[in-house]
Amino acid sequence: MAEKVPETAAPEADGGSLLVEVLLQIINSPLNIALVGLILVLVYKIWGSRQSSTSSAAPEPEPELPKLRRDFTVEEMREYTGDGSDGRILIAVNGKVFDVTKGRRFYGPGGPYAAFGGRDASRGLATFQVGPGKDEWDDLSDLNSTEMESVREWEMQFT
Repeated sequence: MAEKVPETAAPEADGGSLLVEVLLQIINSPLNIALVGLILVLVYKIWGSRQSSTSSAAPEPEPELPKLRRDFTVEEMREYTGDGSDGRILIAVNGKVFDVTKGRRFYGPGGPYAAFGGRDASRGLATFQVGPGKDEWDDLSDLNSTEMESVREWEMQFT
């Protein structure tokens, strides 16, 4: 007597039937339909945000201000807080004056470090205290070695 071999479904070589099978699985379950909808919405939002960011015009660059190459007195420094007609912001660190106008959102009016604008910021940077500095050049002789090292590191960063 010959044994009867059970018939098994042979895998189709046609990719179309696999696609039909997947679509039937998605359509037969409301949860799968909801998940596919969610995926489509997320893909649309991601694609749409990328399209809008590439199509929007680049922000206009700020006009370049001429370089200032001179020494400043404390009184002259106070004019450069970002409130002036040219909007320039200067700070001094360890006796050197730096133009930080490009960092307006940090050092300009309303910024978290606005107290440093137009002043000697050495002590504030050394002690990690943001507040109005002295109204004269600070000799920093009372700072410890760690604080002085911090001032030198800030000076190198600004340079």
